[in-house]
Amino acid sequence: VVVVMLPAVVRSELHNVIYAINAGGEAHTDSHGIHYARDPLMGKVGTESDYGRQLLVINRVKPQDEILYQTERYHHDTFGYDLPLAGDGEYVLILKFCEVYFNAPNMKVFDVLLNRHTVVSDLDIYALVGKGTAHDEYVFFSVSRGRLYYKEESSEIRGGKVKLEFLKGYKDNPKVNGIVLIKSYDEASLPRLAPLKHEAQPHQQQQQQQLDTGAASHAASPLDDVAGQGQEGLEDSALDDFFTGPTSEPSAKPSTRQRKTSGPKQPNPYSLDESSMMLPVFIAIGAFIPLLFCLCRL
Repeated sequence: VVVVMLPAVVRSELHNVIYAINAGGEAHTDSHGIHYARDPLMGKVGTESDYGRQLLVINRVKPQDEILYQTERYHHDTFGYDLPLAGDGEYVLILKFCEVYFNAPNMKVFDVLLNRHTVVSDLDIYALVGKGTAHDEYVFFSVSRGRLYYKEESSEIRGGKVKLEFLKGYKDNPKVNGIVLIKSYDEASLPRLAPLKHEAQPHQQQQQQQLDTGAASHAASPLDDVAGQGQEGLEDSALDDFFTGPTSEPSAKPSTRQRKTSGPKQPNPYSLDESSMMLPVFIAIGAFIPLLFCLCRL
């Protein structure tokens, strides 16, 4: 467990940061002056990935902060971090996410637990903001006399730490891009992402839009080549037809590739029409020749 000491940055004084890490990446200081430590799980649990670096841009953040959403940690099972606390008080936990792999909703869905409390349920990053777009979850809780209080629930704190867990579900692997724990915060001054250009569409409308677009354009979906692969780490060759620029809306984009056929091209059903019409003539001639031969013998 790594306890982060704040650097001497004036802007960081606005935030009493207790813990901050760049999941799957190295140490970094963001545009708000918050210093993120190197991921303490490097080489220990799960997989660290910088697959997001292949995206041209991460929406909603400044260029200085993109690295926090380009690196990530994921695991084929439930994994987590031990977060140190700093006594009684009000806390806010900021969880950073960005979908850098899937091109459709309902492909990666998982829960997040804090000290056994479900603080984020059925998180589908793509369904909320689309691909290549930063998304932060804010979890507000308080600590008093050795207990953690979240909404109407409470739990015991042991050893001055709480467990943050990302639960493995039935739809791909849980992940996280960054973690920040702040105590005694001023909610008005908390670091926030830029607003989305457009509100994300409901899940069903997204699917219908993708179906309509596919039917109109007869173009192949980018998922034709990557659907069913549950790992974030694809080879570079799998990105040949990757979309050229992420948008803040999870809309389907037609591909310029030709759709792969499911079998050999079928012959024209009308190509044999002329030969079919001559068939009765040939039969008649074939029957007339023996008859003519018999008449000649008489």
